[in-house]
Amino acid sequence: MPHDTLTPADDSRRQFCAAACRLASVATLGPLLGACGGGSSSPTAPSTGTPLSTVAGSVSGRTVTVTIDGASPLGAVGGLAQVRTAAGVFLVSRTAEDTFTALTATCTHEACEITGFSGARFVCPCHGSQFSAGGAVLNGPATRALPTFATAFSGGVLTIAI
Repeated sequence: MPHDTLTPADDSRRQFCAAACRLASVATLGPLLGACGGGSSSPTAPSTGTPLSTVAGSVSGRTVTVTIDGASPLGAVGGLAQVRTAAGVFLVSRTAEDTFTALTATCTHEACEITGFSGARFVCPCHGSQFSAGGAVLNGPATRALPTFATAFSGGVLTIAI
């Protein structure tokens, strides 16, 4: 039989083989794709913790400034917030009356933005990495601490050197 003449049976076999190949591809690649990017590799998504309050900061040169008053989430010792600026997002905690810690909000595991906290830990919503208020890794998969930035506080204004 010539190669360019197809019978209905040939067409059925071709459709069956194409469908079987698509199914095998999905079955093989599906779990791999789920492990890439921001997806969770576990059956349940990691806890994202309590969402952090957001505070706006302004940038001038290599400095971020944030005005803090009694109504600010950073107004009292123990306060935590995400500081959003044109230069990036920072995790800020007030550790004493005139002392603050500022960290990058970018997880060192896969660069997801850290948006929550649980207890005294910052929690990455993508894979569940947890960091201390000082940036140390408390729970992986991240293996590197969050970078920190020098801070100063005077006259109700927090300054972060970036």
